[in-house]
Amino acid sequence: MTSVFFAGVQQDIKIAFVAPVVCALFRLVFILVYAPVKRPRSEWRKWFHCFRYGFWWGMDFNAYVFLVSFVLVTIPAVFLPAVAAVGDTVRLVGLLLYLAVLYTAFAGKMIFYFHFHDIFNHILFLGKNADKKNFADIFFNQNHGGLILAGYVPFLALWGLAAQWLLRLPALPAPQFAGDVGAGLFNFALFAAAILLFYFFRYGGTLNHRHKPEWDEVPAVVKDDVFFGKAVIDDLVALELLKNRPRHESLRHTDEESMSIFGGVLPAPSAMKAGFNPLLQFRREAAGAKIKKPSHIFLLFGESHSQAAFDPLYENLHIADAGKKFRSREDAVAFNNFLPGGTLSQTSIVSIMSGIFDADMELNENKDFWSGNVPTALASQIKKLGYRTVFWYGGSLTWASLKHYTPATGFDESWGGVDICPADAPRTWLGVYDHIFLSDVARLIKEGDDAPTFHFVYTTSNHGPYNIPVEKYGFDREKCMPDLPPSVLRDEGAFRRLACFWYADKFLMDFAEEMRALYPDSLFIVTGDHASRVLPLECNILARTEPTIRERMCTSFAMSAPGLRGDMFAGNDVGSHMNILPTLMELIAPQGFSYYSLFPALTAPIDHAVTPHCWIDKDMVGLYADKLAQPAAVSPQDPETQHDTARYLEERQAYCELTGYMVRHPELLI
Repeated sequence: MTSVFFAGVQQDIKIAFVAPVVCALFRLVFILVYAPVKRPRSEWRKWFHCFRYGFWWGMDFNAYVFLVSFVLVTIPAVFLPAVAAVGDTVRLVGLLLYLAVLYTAFAGKMIFYFHFHDIFNHILFLGKNADKKNFADIFFNQNHGGLILAGYVPFLALWGLAAQWLLRLPALPAPQFAGDVGAGLFNFALFAAAILLFYFFRYGGTLNHRHKPEWDEVPAVVKDDVFFGKAVIDDLVALELLKNRPRHESLRHTDEESMSIFGGVLPAPSAMKAGFNPLLQFRREAAGAKIKKPSHIFLLFGESHSQAAFDPLYENLHIADAGKKFRSREDAVAFNNFLPGGTLSQTSIVSIMSGIFDADMELNENKDFWSGNVPTALASQIKKLGYRTVFWYGGSLTWASLKHYTPATGFDESWGGVDICPADAPRTWLGVYDHIFLSDVARLIKEGDDAPTFHFVYTTSNHGPYNIPVEKYGFDREKCMPDLPPSVLRDEGAFRRLACFWYADKFLMDFAEEMRALYPDSLFIVTGDHASRVLPLECNILARTEPTIRERMCTSFAMSAPGLRGDMFAGNDVGSHMNILPTLMELIAPQGFSYYSLFPALTAPIDHAVTPHCWIDKDMVGLYADKLAQPAAVSPQDPETQHDTARYLEERQAYCELTGYMVRHPELLI
């Protein structure tokens, strides 16, 4: 019995070495692929503590390899010879199953970071209602999904062989005892030591649960580096942290707690009482029209239409020449520091439509918001100015439950590209190619009457996996992008991203000019749902290889209408999607016209903008999740990053709290 038990524990220890080694190698791969600086050089201390602390933190999961082997194999093998005979096989199969889980989590993290520049975060929750076919399209055609799936075979084969080699290493002989008492005491001590060993590793090198590794205890030299602060977290640990993080704390607050939080932004906090609708306090009156009321208003919501494409720093890429031409008009105004209402398409469009931040609460999937409305909603308020409201989307209205959500927010009509375009029209999983979709939108507008109409037009094509054959639709690299650096031309993935942005920008602007010719008095707003990873920084086109916070977060924003002038905007260059509705009202509504908006118009002085995820003012731009801030200026170098910096926190919390309050009180919806 003693010899079997002693040998089994040794086998358990051997097999337990594999998982932490695999996690360390995954961490190294993650660093070598995504780290801004991929060599330790003078940063050996940071690298050392990243791997050291990451090892101990990862043992919160990896230690179970030892425990499972000990409980399922070693202990039964003492009493059942048949179990001892197949013990190593069971250990090996169990290890490979666990390694397959680690491989899956790591592959997911690598893809997630590629798209969102972060390890697993709240965005993962929002994927449950996303188009799974689009996920598959991106996975296989942009993120080399076939190779990832095929990689399971060599990965598991390699580590299976390594584990077999470990298990075949000679075991230490068990000590010999003259009687059963000595053997029993030894076995009991070995059993206790095995349990203590498990807890020692699971608790991160201590037997005190309170001292387990956690984010607050990550060494400062690691935590102060944004990237290494993410690299130190093993993938399963990141998923556990995400699972234990509540969706939004405002949904757990009492009304009294909510009122104390959002009272600071209410125009009249003294009016708060049980059962009141706080959004009704944000009533404003227009000062009087500044331009002639247009017959048509076009809000062009371009997928991933990012501000960085318009920055002079990237002039040689020529990816937004059509948009720049639009901005160059005498009656056009553009903002260079403009934030979307959300970081994803879904949260962004919900925020701008509702006039309150979605704050990742998925209002569009909440059935209460399919039949009720908030007074701040965009379409329902524009209707009060005499406009018919129409929503045009390049994909299917089943996406994000838009079929149910858009009518509730005040749209008279909603049309999907899959409904208005020919059945055989080429499309991605997201929607019909932009040029076809926009052509059919234009056709239907021309066939309709001339009643004043607000058109919300949302395109889809500028999106991964960027495999639209744009050359068939007018893109000629030598004519359209004559100054591309050779390094970009050699990188097919980077080049396709640029070409797709060019395509989407061109046809969106072509649509605007076609509508301008049809209705010369039209007012146009061009913005994006969010920014995207369009810049080919991996091709060494600058001294830095990482996007700045501003490049990651700022979407485009430009307006054009007869009589529009830059001096109408109080010298502002900062704003967000939430300023669009009040700006429309102050530009075209008659004096005294009442409307509801949490935020002021861009025609009034604005010194900062706040969203649930980021903030920007005339000097800095920051991320709330990471508490990072950088200068808001365009920079060819890595900008100085400030840590533990978060401005306007109370304001941000207040606006999110308003959303949570409305979710908890659906009876207040109109």
